[in-house]
Amino acid sequence: MKVIISSIFVQEQDKALEFYTQTLGFVKKHDVPVGEYRWITLVSPDDHDGTELLLEPNNNPTAKEYQKKIFAEGIPATMFGVADVFKEYERLIKNGVKFTQKPTEMGEVTLAVFDDTCGNLIQIVQK
Repeated sequence: MKVIISSIFVQEQDKALEFYTQTLGFVKKHDVPVGEYRWITLVSPDDHDGTELLLEPNNNPTAKEYQKKIFAEGIPATMFGVADVFKEYERLIKNGVKFTQKPTEMGEVTLAVFDDTCGNLIQIVQK
C-alpha cells in the first residue's frame, strides 16, 4: 500500500490552482468537472507519476471549521520536501509568498512555513 493522493482543503479552486502552479511550480495532472466543483490534482514537475495533491473544496462546515482552526493554531495543513529550504525560501519570497516562519534548523531538518493564500499554512522541509 502507498499514498497516491493527498488532499488539501482550499477556499477557491481556481485561486488555489493558480497559486500552486504559477507561484509554487506544481504541474496540473487532472482537472475534471465533478458537479459544481472539479477534481483537480497536481504533481511535482520532477515526478509526473508521483503522489498527487488534490485541491479539495472546503464546501462543508466541517472542512471550513477544520481549516480555519488549524490555520489559527499555526498548524501546517501539509508538508512539502525541498532540496534546499533557504534557496526555496528566497525563490518564494521573490514570488510574493508570505512566510509565517523563516527557515529554521530543528535537529536533522530545516523547515519554513508559508501562507498559501487559500486558507492554509504549508511547511517546506529539507532533511
